[in-house]
Amino acid sequence: MSKNAQNSQGSANGEGGPDNQITVVHLVRHGEVENPDGVLYGRRAGYHLSDLGRQMADRVAEHLVDRDITHVVASPLERAQETAAPVAKSHSLTLETDERLIEAGNVFEGKTFGVGDGALRKPANWKHLTNPFRPSWGEPYVDQVVRMMGALGAARDAARGHEAVCVSHQLPIWIVRSFVERRRLWHDPRRRQCTLASLTTFTYQGDRIVSVGYSEPARDLVPAHLLAGAKPVKGKAKAFGA
Repeated sequence: MSKNAQNSQGSANGEGGPDNQITVVHLVRHGEVENPDGVLYGRRAGYHLSDLGRQMADRVAEHLVDRDITHVVASPLERAQETAAPVAKSHSLTLETDERLIEAGNVFEGKTFGVGDGALRKPANWKHLTNPFRPSWGEPYVDQVVRMMGALGAARDAARGHEAVCVSHQLPIWIVRSFVERRRLWHDPRRRQCTLASLTTFTYQGDRIVSVGYSEPARDLVPAHLLAGAKPVKGKAKAFGA
């Protein structure tokens, strides 16, 4: 490579100094989970990817195979570890674990809790449904922002000038994206743009997030009912000013 070409490549990668260095962190939601009883599994152990979920994990690895991935880390829960494993293997990397990427805590773990199942009519549940802004039924949104921003920062530091993959869970991913994009944290769960095996991609210049992108490499594998009402995928990353 010529000296001019090397200088051009260094400029593109932000190698002129730590304040300009470009680092990309892909925040990945795990694949489909084997859950025949339809319970809210939350942080419970023992919930693994389904056969379809493993296909989703392989698809994510294929999607990222040519990327400059130098660090792969996941939530300690089995479904996240199993989603991250093919990515780590394809880049000959050791899979790391970060507790901060774990699913949000929820008092309804181990129960069925959904539209039409009668949960809202049970008096024992009412005390947990008093404040949707915090929320009163689980880990505060602000706490999720703090730990997820910490996990993203750690991944950025581990992959400076390259790319990192962090595998986590839908709610924490959506909450940290909402924070970065300056949206309110309380929201309609049906409107989250964070389907199974999706990538929410944060691009850093130095320590500052300069854009957020979203992609769904396994969209064709996601059951149709899970895509109903979902926001359309946007092709361009959202950029932030200085």
